[in-house]
Amino acid sequence: MSASKTPFLTRRDVLSTLATMGVSFVLPGMSSRAAERRGNERARSLITLWMAGGPSHLDTWDPHPETKHGGPVKGIRTSAKGVEIADSLPQMADQMQHLSVIRSLVSKEGDHERGTYFVQTGYRPDPTVIHPSLGAILTRSLPDPKIEIPQHVSLASGDGFVVPRGGYLGDEFDAYRIFNPGENLQNMRSRVSEERQSRRIKNLDVVSQQFRRGRAMQVNDTLHQDVIGRALKMMSSDQLKAFEIDDEPEATRLRYGATQFGRGCLVARRLVEQGVRSVQVVLRGWDTHANNHAGCRTQNAILDSAFAALMQDLVDRDLLQSTIVLCIGEFGRTPQINGLDGRDHWPNGFSCVIGGGGLRSGQLIGGTDPAAQVRDKTTPPHDPVHLPDLYATVMQQMGVDYSEEILTPIGRPITLSEGSPLARLVREKSEPTS
Repeated sequence: MSASKTPFLTRRDVLSTLATMGVSFVLPGMSSRAAERRGNERARSLITLWMAGGPSHLDTWDPHPETKHGGPVKGIRTSAKGVEIADSLPQMADQMQHLSVIRSLVSKEGDHERGTYFVQTGYRPDPTVIHPSLGAILTRSLPDPKIEIPQHVSLASGDGFVVPRGGYLGDEFDAYRIFNPGENLQNMRSRVSEERQSRRIKNLDVVSQQFRRGRAMQVNDTLHQDVIGRALKMMSSDQLKAFEIDDEPEATRLRYGATQFGRGCLVARRLVEQGVRSVQVVLRGWDTHANNHAGCRTQNAILDSAFAALMQDLVDRDLLQSTIVLCIGEFGRTPQINGLDGRDHWPNGFSCVIGGGGLRSGQLIGGTDPAAQVRDKTTPPHDPVHLPDLYATVMQQMGVDYSEEILTPIGRPITLSEGSPLARLVREKSEPTS
């Protein structure tokens, strides 16, 4: 049957939209006054820059120049006292005063899928339960009734295990995926007139009511009507404009970079301005088993401009105090350079960068000794940091009780995090902000 003869909303208009959703948003619209709030007046958000594939810490945030295992990477001084990063991140060097570097993350998961699961949830994979990602926890724990668009979003994510899930909290907390951020959103706006759209919705309601007869319990379990209602509300919301970048000055778009990741970071900034709770932006291509040094320089060029532009905009727009930014991947890379001039998977001491949201900035936590780790792979990094502790810190800073115990659908009690906050990252109330 053609669209012109279909008496109800088509899959193209609504249902295909729903198929892409782990719909994590509520109603009604945000006021213009609320959207303009800045600094500590705003509810906090999280932006995660996800480095898919496992970036080499030795070629990014933990360089060891002029050493056998450091490779050709040189270190450059940054705006954070005593912190050097790879020379292929010059724009980020200027932004490090707003961030802290952790060089001693540890994990027991050296497989991409298992490593991603662990770093996104703070829990190792368990066949008896699916844990929620950090973003899902924040979205569930901090609902905002003023947001009409998804509050948990993954940009440039693609498919597969990189997408943050709701786990035992429910599929409604899965991240809403945007494959090509900054471009027109398919199936997000009605393609027909308002009058015709209204007729379709009324006819859809008739069909839904007929189907519901004798099946009320089964229909309620699917949340079908609830999801359709929220999707329709989103399709008519002005907040959808946050996903589009056409109205951004060309100079701004160029600062972020003409890449999928750059556009994603720009959209992420626009989303947190609206009050979206958790946004992930994915940069793929870090699985550098071969040609590691050249590959990392290519990746760093993409990361550098986008990350630096994001940080500068958050500072300039007084959004950094309400936005935690975390740059992380599933693990690091071996200190040993292999025969293909590459580095392999290495979970025993890798790096992340974190800042904003009232966290302390300019901190340098932990360190690695590549030579010692080549001699003995079990050698831990200096001052190891565990993922559950990092995520307990983020939750606490966001105003979430990280020790809260949740009953899973099968009645199993699990705390949101098994960690404890890192005191070195938590700013005292009397400390000035960066």
